[in-house]
Amino acid sequence: MLMPKRVKRRKQFRGTMKGKALRGNKISYGEYGIVAMEPCWIRSNQIEAARVAMTRYIKRGGKVWIKIFPDKPITAKPAETRMGSGKGTVEYWAAVVKPGRVMFEIAGVPEETAREALRLAMHKLPCKCKIVSRADLEGGDNSEN
Repeated sequence: MLMPKRVKRRKQFRGTMKGKALRGNKISYGEYGIVAMEPCWIRSNQIEAARVAMTRYIKRGGKVWIKIFPDKPITAKPAETRMGSGKGTVEYWAAVVKPGRVMFEIAGVPEETAREALRLAMHKLPCKCKIVSRADLEGGDNSEN
């Protein structure tokens, strides 16, 4: 599963997830993508499950890009532990996703295949998403030219 090779600090504050995604809100590599509709934390195992679902469906055809990376350590304390005695240990890594963020992109397959692969991947993710094409997102159709 995805996680950083090394980090500056072991534990992080929870932070807030207000506002829209300012970066990563365009389709830059593929033709179709999944866009988050609500803010959430996406665990590294959920990202991996979505990737496996897509690549299995397209049967080694096309190309998949993952545009989010889990770089936030999420801590938890053991069950039935009293309050106090410091912050818990790191349980998993998560990616902070804001509304409008393009999380996955796909190219090199027909439209109906791409849409079905992305639909299968959406079921693995914890937040509401929608499937978009490069033409749907304004400014995303001629970014390279």
